[in-house]
Amino acid sequence: MAISELVGQACPFDQVLFGGNQPVPPELAYQVDFPRIELVLEGRLPMQIATQDGVCTDIELMPGKVLYLPDFCWNKPTFTGPVTTLSLLFGRESLGFSLLHWNGEAFEAPLKRHIPRRGPRTGTFILRALEELCWHQEEQQTAQLLIHSLLSNSQELLTHPPETPSKGHAIFEAIRDYIDHHYQESITRESVAKEFYICPNYLSQLFYSKGGVKFQDYLIKARLEKAKYLLKKYDMKVKEVAHNCGFKDSNYFCRAFRKNTNRSPSEYRVHYRSKLS
Repeated sequence: MAISELVGQACPFDQVLFGGNQPVPPELAYQVDFPRIELVLEGRLPMQIATQDGVCTDIELMPGKVLYLPDFCWNKPTFTGPVTTLSLLFGRESLGFSLLHWNGEAFEAPLKRHIPRRGPRTGTFILRALEELCWHQEEQQTAQLLIHSLLSNSQELLTHPPETPSKGHAIFEAIRDYIDHHYQESITRESVAKEFYICPNYLSQLFYSKGGVKFQDYLIKARLEKAKYLLKKYDMKVKEVAHNCGFKDSNYFCRAFRKNTNRSPSEYRVHYRSKLS
């Protein structure tokens, strides 16, 4: 498959492009709520994307270039001459592959496949690193290595699909996904257990046995990761960040943040932006 050929090359890419977002994407643009990468295997594909500053710009994908689009970002391709494209879509529960060929007049039957994303969360951590590089696009060598690693991880999932998990592991993954989506709400161990029709003690056992972490620690970590993102991207007050991440007490938020990063929220923002400048 095309992925195997790319993974087999030492340096398959010479440029990684990054998409941004706008409040309203243009008509006929393609936008999904999870990350994806777009590649051209043969030919050239002009398209429109947004920069990190929300400005529309025109690019041209071709072999050797790859486009990384974080969740909710869009692109608008213009199919002119013959071209073969490969799209990888990283949903929370599944990984999608789409191989598409435009012969210059019509689309040939696309090859599509979806496989579960289970097991070690290697791909998730690579995607987080790529999202960070959206703000450091000059670090091309690192970006190229991360894309290559992401393709390698995708090939591993494709050639060795994960086994169906046990009932306990499936519940643990579902609860973890629920927390990642509802971290900003006033959720507790008891409320989450009720949501999944299990007792609170069993929920705690699941997190300890399957994740090696306490439920409350995972919840705080999920909230702090979102807080880091808000501090880096927006000029929100610390109290607003705390509220938007599920912390009712901003003082507790600051203590938890310092324990996690060795910096206060304000210091973290200043340090991050000083590296950018």
